[in-house]
Amino acid sequence: MTRFLSLILLSLSISSYSWGQAIDSAKLNRYFEALESNNKFMGSVAVARDGKIIYTKSISYRDLENQTKADVNTKYRIGSISKTFTSVLVFKAIEANLLSLKTPLSQYYPSIENAKKITLDLLLSHRSGIHNFTNDADYLTWNEEAKTEAEMLEIIKGGGSDFKPDSKAEYSNSNFLLLSYILEKTYKKSYGEILNEHIIVPLQLQHTYLGGEINTKQNEAYSYSFMGDWEKEKETDISIPLGAGGIVSTPSDLLLFSEALFKGELVSASSLERMKTLRDNYGMGLFQFPFNGNFGFGHTGGIDGFSSIFSYFKEDHLSYALCSNGNNYNANEISIAVLSAALDQPFSIPSFTSYKAKEGELEQYVGVYASPQMPLKITIKTKDGNLFGQASGQPAFPLEATAKDIYKFDLAGLVMEFKPKENSLVLKQGGGEFLFKKGE
Repeated sequence: MTRFLSLILLSLSISSYSWGQAIDSAKLNRYFEALESNNKFMGSVAVARDGKIIYTKSISYRDLENQTKADVNTKYRIGSISKTFTSVLVFKAIEANLLSLKTPLSQYYPSIENAKKITLDLLLSHRSGIHNFTNDADYLTWNEEAKTEAEMLEIIKGGGSDFKPDSKAEYSNSNFLLLSYILEKTYKKSYGEILNEHIIVPLQLQHTYLGGEINTKQNEAYSYSFMGDWEKEKETDISIPLGAGGIVSTPSDLLLFSEALFKGELVSASSLERMKTLRDNYGMGLFQFPFNGNFGFGHTGGIDGFSSIFSYFKEDHLSYALCSNGNNYNANEISIAVLSAALDQPFSIPSFTSYKAKEGELEQYVGVYASPQMPLKITIKTKDGNLFGQASGQPAFPLEATAKDIYKFDLAGLVMEFKPKENSLVLKQGGGEFLFKKGE
């Protein structure tokens, strides 16, 4: 739902595939051991070939305070992957002649701006123009409180419209919350009941459901952010996201869901094709992922420190899912490692070098830096003997020393090389280098 950093869509270029090779579980295990021992990742992954799970791995804690380790059945909030489930439910209702892609929003919520021009297909493909309520500056002041449908509708109406319907695509959680309410009105049941009846029970998903307050006694995970150490995150009340981001699941269950969806067991071939059809890079509850010279489909998710991804690659006969309750590393790199192993391609076990700054050394970096190459400013500050960075309008993030004057933030693939004598730093990210000067 709300994320400081968006998960990067998986992008690989692999030219060959060896069916004869089994996945290198031993090396993958060492890979995850390196992440765990360096406080880089908390969570679980699973990968399947031809519908059969060939690798699972769970590391670190689902409840850090009580030192309770995660296992293969630990359940995580999957955030916006919930939107794929909601899209399936909408298409199932369409196939039952209960709804239509051209059903106008005004039939349900006439007071929403442009409701007569907004149809279900525009909600599904993020083309409605309805403002995304999670982008509001005050969202994090009320997201832990239970909200009724009426209260959420007032919030959505208050946000208005960001653009003319169907003129472009722009991600908005409001779209899928409204779809959740429309499903409830259509079936005269709660979203959780609809989810159970039409997806969970038919697929026998044992560890998937609409979430609630996190209950570790049910093997649910708390979520954490790394700020020099793991800190427990607050919980969004599930009444707020519903089908936009409220589902709980496991990587193994997500693989079962993925296989069923893309093999035509949930919706018709024509409905699935509509879900996969992209306009301005958006499908209807699906995104496209380039991989192995072909394309797969899936979705990413993030809510309250949880992050997730599922993807299905038809040509490679692979399904992959990751659920994390704490990430201090670029999740795209983890996905690349697991899928490379599945395709018998080389991947590296990361080496995490560290440097211990001398007493008083951090203070020389403190200040506000600006660059003519970028519109934002970066504030560098210290807390409890650790160095932190903060870009304009964003939360602070921890910086880890790898050598004298060189710090990194793995989650964003970011490196900062400080030049104290010149009152500057060089920010390196995504192949680019940007010079920032202190006090400018």
